[in-house]
Amino acid sequence: MTINPGLIKSSFALVEPYGPEAAAHFYRHLFEHHPDVRDLFAEHLDDQQDRLWSALGALVTHLEDTGTLLPFLRELGRRHAGYGALPAHFPAVGASLIATLRHYAGTAWTPETEASWLAVYGTVSSTMAEALTEALPGAGSATAGH
Repeated sequence: MTINPGLIKSSFALVEPYGPEAAAHFYRHLFEHHPDVRDLFAEHLDDQQDRLWSALGALVTHLEDTGTLLPFLRELGRRHAGYGALPAHFPAVGASLIATLRHYAGTAWTPETEASWLAVYGTVSSTMAEALTEALPGAGSATAGH
């Protein structure tokens, strides 16, 4: 799978006008298909939905600027360690993200678009998971205090 920036940007442009609605759809899908992650989130999701949508927009904006994107993703990963997220949660999030994008992109969503988004999410999840794992309590304890 390879990332096609043109497909990522054009498909996101179709979904972007539905921002708050799409973010709400994402969380409904996530909790319906993976109810075990519900406890990781606040009862009211308005702020979380805004943060999700903002992060997704930043991802698309900086897709080809790895000097900006990778530090951004690492910081997200570190923050998610504090929320109780685990690398094992990333597949569920990815499935809900793809389902949401597919839903709002409609007939413009193609197998190539999906493959490109899966490749993007692979980079996102691996980068975030690495930083999250490093930030978990006990990680790097041999160097703690240095």
